[in-house]
Amino acid sequence: MEKSPEAFRTIREVADAMDLPQHVLRFWETRFPQIRPLKRAGGRRYYRPDDVERLRVVRRLLYDEGYTIKGVQRLFKEQGAQALLAAASGSRPPFPVEAAAPPEAPEDSYPSAAGPAPEAGTRNGPAPALAYPTPPASAEELAALREILVEIHEAEQILTKSRAQGN
Repeated sequence: MEKSPEAFRTIREVADAMDLPQHVLRFWETRFPQIRPLKRAGGRRYYRPDDVERLRVVRRLLYDEGYTIKGVQRLFKEQGAQALLAAASGSRPPFPVEAAAPPEAPEDSYPSAAGPAPEAGTRNGPAPALAYPTPPASAEELAALREILVEIHEAEQILTKSRAQGN
């Protein structure tokens, strides 16, 4: 007997339908407050139809479109869960690439091959010549790369602060 579309689903049903391990769904609950299954005694989860749709959107953005978790969180924050669900159902245009673009970094934040070389002996000494690959083929790949760049920049800032506090 098949459940109605409005019925609540167990974590096993959702995981099987989405071809994901159950622990991935539990992890996503910790990262996306928009996903809030009902929990019964003993911690058994029951996903509402809205939760299942949000999970489908998260899965598609992460696995099919190449967004990072941070990128999907940003999309939820900037566009809202309802806007993402509407876009996923086709009632809105697809996600703009600009929604995932990183904030503009100051020009001196990243080393530039065209800029002046740092002084000898500094941490960012002359960079070796790099062979750059051809540009990504799709907007989704560009969006994913932008997200990675933001994460690298944030990690660099955390390291800089940590080193300053440790000295």
